[in-house]
Amino acid sequence: MNGVNESKPLKSASAVRYKPGDYAPRIVAAGKGPVAEEILNIAKKNNIPIHVDPDTARLLSFIEIGKEIPQELYEVVAKVLVFVSAIDKQYMQK
Repeated sequence: MNGVNESKPLKSASAVRYKPGDYAPRIVAAGKGPVAEEILNIAKKNNIPIHVDPDTARLLSFIEIGKEIPQELYEVVAKVLVFVSAIDKQYMQK
């Protein structure tokens, strides 16, 4: 053993909710490691679309649950919401 921590970085996951009338999307869940895995499991069980973007997940994980995302992340989160909207439309057509 060389004393260097070669383990993989912890997985991050965040759940974002945007309701019409809200000023900005809000973080409704966030975590790393086992908590991130549980967020993903809950999303899968409830057929909630999952967008894989480790950098965005890491940034969102620093935001307190229940808080709106900061303006600096609007563009990134908008892309995620467009992705989710497209999946919702495909699902509704089935």
